[in-house]
Amino acid sequence: MSNTLREISQDTLNVDGQTYHIFSLVKAAAKLGDIDRLPKSMKVLLENLLRWQDGDSVTEEDIQAIADWLKDAHADREIAYRPARVLMQDFTGVPAVVDLAAMREAVKRLGGDVAKVNPLSPVDLVIDHSVTVDRFGDDNAFEENVQLEMERNHERYVFLRWGQKAFNRFSVVPPGTGICHQVNLEYLGKSVWHEEQNGREVAFPDTLVGTDSHTTMINALGVLGWGVGGIEAEAAMLGQPVSMLIPDVVGFKLTGKLKPGITATDLVLSVTQMLRKHGVVGKFVEFYGDGLKDLPLADRATIANMAPEYGATCGFFPVDGVTLEYMRLTGRSDQQVALVEAYARAQGMWRHPGDEPVFTSSLSLDMGEVESSLAGPKRPQDRVALGDVPAAFRASNELEVNHAQKDRQAVSYRDARSGQQYQLEDGAVVIAAITSCTNTSNPSVLMAAGLLAKKAAALGLQRKPWVKASLAPGSKVVSDYLATAGLTPYLDRLGFNLVGYGCTTCIGNSGPLPEEIENAIRQGDLTVGAVLSGNRNFEGRIHPYVKTNWLASPPLVVAYALSGNMKLNLQTDPLGEDASGRPIYLKDIWPSPEEIAAAVQMVSTEMFHKEYAEVFAGTPEWQQIQVSEAATYSWDNDSTYIRLSPFFDTMAKEPEPVEDIKGARILAMLGDSVTTDHISPAGSIKAESPAGRYLLDRGVERTDFNSYGSRRGNHEVMMRGTFANIRIRNEMVPGVEGGITRHIPSNEQLAIYDAAMRYREEGIPLAIIAGKEYGSGSSRDWAAKGPRLQGVRVVIAESFERIHRSNLIGMGILPLEFPQGVTRKTLKLTGDELIDVADLQQLKPGTTVKVTLTRADGSKDVLDTRCRIDTGNELTYYQNDGILHYVIRNMLRD
Repeated sequence: MSNTLREISQDTLNVDGQTYHIFSLVKAAAKLGDIDRLPKSMKVLLENLLRWQDGDSVTEEDIQAIADWLKDAHADREIAYRPARVLMQDFTGVPAVVDLAAMREAVKRLGGDVAKVNPLSPVDLVIDHSVTVDRFGDDNAFEENVQLEMERNHERYVFLRWGQKAFNRFSVVPPGTGICHQVNLEYLGKSVWHEEQNGREVAFPDTLVGTDSHTTMINALGVLGWGVGGIEAEAAMLGQPVSMLIPDVVGFKLTGKLKPGITATDLVLSVTQMLRKHGVVGKFVEFYGDGLKDLPLADRATIANMAPEYGATCGFFPVDGVTLEYMRLTGRSDQQVALVEAYARAQGMWRHPGDEPVFTSSLSLDMGEVESSLAGPKRPQDRVALGDVPAAFRASNELEVNHAQKDRQAVSYRDARSGQQYQLEDGAVVIAAITSCTNTSNPSVLMAAGLLAKKAAALGLQRKPWVKASLAPGSKVVSDYLATAGLTPYLDRLGFNLVGYGCTTCIGNSGPLPEEIENAIRQGDLTVGAVLSGNRNFEGRIHPYVKTNWLASPPLVVAYALSGNMKLNLQTDPLGEDASGRPIYLKDIWPSPEEIAAAVQMVSTEMFHKEYAEVFAGTPEWQQIQVSEAATYSWDNDSTYIRLSPFFDTMAKEPEPVEDIKGARILAMLGDSVTTDHISPAGSIKAESPAGRYLLDRGVERTDFNSYGSRRGNHEVMMRGTFANIRIRNEMVPGVEGGITRHIPSNEQLAIYDAAMRYREEGIPLAIIAGKEYGSGSSRDWAAKGPRLQGVRVVIAESFERIHRSNLIGMGILPLEFPQGVTRKTLKLTGDELIDVADLQQLKPGTTVKVTLTRADGSKDVLDTRCRIDTGNELTYYQNDGILHYVIRNMLRD
């Protein structure tokens, strides 16, 4: 392949006496044409294709298409992108390792070499989703929560320890260390990767995909990465390229500076609202403008983190001096920092003042206009100015789910800890959590929370007794700097004691509320609130009894713990009174920019060196876990956590032809913005649900149910939990909330799982009908795996979220979109219809697929739906009955 673009572009880069081989965009531009004004994120894609050009999966035409993108800032072309590494958290990581172990079993059954089932790219799995806030508000909370975590998750941790030994290039960061995105930002991310290849040290952009949608946080460091489903991530680590269309890139220009008292959280809520309105689903967002010079990297990380909330594939920040400062602070080596600068400058990836790349579209924000805000009551893009929160709460309290009961009576309860009698009112804040990767990576907002707590404590303010407060930092470094700044005692005094290092409240691991609080909420049918410094506030996600959830900065979380009610206006109403009865307002205790800056100065490089020195070692309890050395896993048939998944049980060496879908019944008919939380719920398992019945039948006590997320390695639990969310609304059963459907033609109302199993016995395939943005939210592989095991063959929706669409294909489920202007409502569907999908052996990406709807009276409608299999690779996966089946067959051929 001499004289290919790959050959032409080869060059060297000398940095402090070390020679690196690179694929030079400058050299390639001699043949491609001027690429100087390409967005920096597109230059990362361009380098990736150059480096992997093989004439087959990556051709010269693919590379030229990115250069030609400049002509109209758009391209309709599929490319094969190969990220440098894969990042996982344990909720999504456990089923991925279960699948790897199951793939070894399948390869063994079909006569192949099990050693071929190994990651080809580095994989880091960070255990951060398993800690639950059971204990809170005292000095023992952390130790007790960690102990409970180790007891509950022992089976899972044994399995992950086995995987750590059994698979090459697979590292596990043990529990109690930090959140995967913060560990990635502070330690794993390199901005520029380098490794030995064929005797040469090759340097290239650090890129990754992750099994958590907030993988995008690493884009703050100039690392191109985004969330994919666990299914796609498994394929990427097994050497399959990520198939994608060359993206549109939306430019977001930042100018000015934030006003005093305005936080990065306020900024990101404004950015999220603007980008949601602009429309960036499936697109890259790249931040530019001279305002970036005054935007700390931690603030950039807050914005990049929430790309899933504004709908973009990623929110990218180019490398500049701020990037290098952060890398030095967090303990990256001088050689690494020098390489990042030299490489970014040589490749045209460095941000210069006044840069104006070409973008598909652009919008801008003067940061001086940002105001103090929250987002709620149930969507991250619904920004509410601080003074408007009471009105927003009142509006939410009149929603359909609350049956417009406006004047609920307060309920009297006795506090179990103090024995005192209190009134729990409508609007009560029952959870105040400083949690999640969005903000706990950011010293300025965490120091602000600590300073506000210090001032509040000095004036004698206390959190209200009905508020469950918690502090769950994203890394141990946070505890170090809060302690060094002398702020930990004041947070403790207000109940914000350390509860764990991990994703807690934001993913539904908020733990139970005190029993008397839960009873009072139920007794009064009260609409209460949770305030959290997170990124997700969907219905039913934070806690089953908390109907309204509000995203806020850490200092505002503390403020709402003091005020205790969403109906109070924190801009005008007092938070409480001092010892002399004088009202204390938020402005009285809000720290000044100078105070925050002085506290942030206490964050030191030594803290990062200390906490990351033995990041993979873990606690003595972790180290003492004994595991077998066998290449295949010893499955325990009695386990309720880890089970051999059935996906490959009947697969043959060659795929069967795709069969048309005949006589499918509708399992559920759903509205707009159905999230993966609705489809495959996180959070607690109800005893009366199919999953709860399964666990009870196997002798598991209710107190040991743990969460759905912790049991993702057991397909029996997960398929029963699919469509089981208590807030899901199936339009086939109007007025009913929860995972219920009608079995047709009996018309019997059943749990969706129970109906699916009855249809399976009857040999009937299933379909899901939905509205817009089907599958938005977290990248949950079980939102595709669960429906597959329930018998779903096709999903027909008005539109799909990016990750979920590809996950459906990865599990062999066909995603189809209604024709423009046609919906379940215009068709007046009831759920009683039969569905036929024909000519699937002639399927092509993006083409029209005929769907025949047969109504109960025998009349028919024929729809020209749009096939949302977008690329040739995706079609191949679908024809193989799923992406992992395709990978196994390739291994057997090799």
